[in-house]
Amino acid sequence: MEKSAKRELTFKILYSLQIKKEINNEEIELFLEDNNLREKDKKEIEEDVANINKNMEEIQNKIALNLKDNWTIDRISKIDNALLTLAIYEIMYKKIPFKVAINEGVELAKKYGGDSSSSFVNGVLANIVKELNLE
Repeated sequence: MEKSAKRELTFKILYSLQIKKEINNEEIELFLEDNNLREKDKKEIEEDVANINKNMEEIQNKIALNLKDNWTIDRISKIDNALLTLAIYEIMYKKIPFKVAINEGVELAKKYGGDSSSSFVNGVLANIVKELNLE
């Protein structure tokens, strides 16, 4: 399975977490089985979700600190939050090149988000890249 497809499935699980607040490993496994994945791909997605959960507080703080002054994290759509969470995780913890993570996040925002999601996701991620001195 190509990386973009795995990323999209990971995003869908993160979005489910945004909605349900909690999702157990059994639900994740059922979701992944429905997508007919190879064992290697399934394990990678499960590991990513577990690592994101482990680092969720830091990731959410990164998002909150890089919003415009009049915005709070509660105002962000659940889709945009899930996309930002995934991209920040990839940049900070998986060491995916930031241009790849931003581009993939923006493409998923165009597919799943609202009219302004792609520019919003791009802007927040660009601020985080600057903050991390990755440019």
